[in-house]
Amino acid sequence: MSGSGVQFLFNVLTINTHKGFTAFNRRFILPELREAVRTVGADIVCLQEVMGAHEAHSLHIDNWPDTSHYEFLADTMWSDFAYGRNAVYPQGHHGNAVLSRYPIEHYENRDVSVGASEKRGVLYCRIVPPMLPHPIHVMCVHLGLREAHRQTQLSMLADWVNALPNAEPVVIAGDFNDWRQTANRPLKAKAGLDEIFTRAHGRPPRTFPVQFPLLRLDRIYVKNANASTPTTLALHHWRHLSDHAPLSAEIHL
Repeated sequence: MSGSGVQFLFNVLTINTHKGFTAFNRRFILPELREAVRTVGADIVCLQEVMGAHEAHSLHIDNWPDTSHYEFLADTMWSDFAYGRNAVYPQGHHGNAVLSRYPIEHYENRDVSVGASEKRGVLYCRIVPPMLPHPIHVMCVHLGLREAHRQTQLSMLADWVNALPNAEPVVIAGDFNDWRQTANRPLKAKAGLDEIFTRAHGRPPRTFPVQFPLLRLDRIYVKNANASTPTTLALHHWRHLSDHAPLSAEIHL
């Protein structure tokens, strides 16, 4: 609740940007993706697989932006943004990003990699809407491909949530790679997190591959908050813009 006693609402969007390319990297579509993200009008956007820099692409792709991809996507619509670098290679790096209409007071990128085979991270942002007496804790997640790695990462995530102030709202969104659907139970039991599509429809949405979604990989979890209109965005608008279907919802405090 806001300080005035009026319910505070904000919209969240999560999408895996696939580094700004279509499936199989056939075409660079970041400008189109930016327009699609803008049309959703979300207040907070959680992005996975965002390119921070790439020396070769910047030389050979005509419409490659002069700024980082997260700055290009934020443009003039989201005043604040944060980036967490996860994967680093000779020509550049990519990771998670959060775009916000509200001030980001603090952010931290936590390495949750298990072993050296996959670099994974959780980007945490403490967001402070001026009309609220308390912050919103937002985490943008991209977990590992291996079940054993994910279980370890889920435990790390639960511990981090439990270290936050007990009554303050938490929103966690992103690509959990949880094709076996084992994340909901430990996150609820250990950290009190509810997956909003499961709460509304009984299970998470199918999001991958976007051309014919079979796997339920992407999620939005909340604590000390409610959600309405959890939506898998219309696939015919998005299927050439990412390999994952985007998710959105209205969050109520």
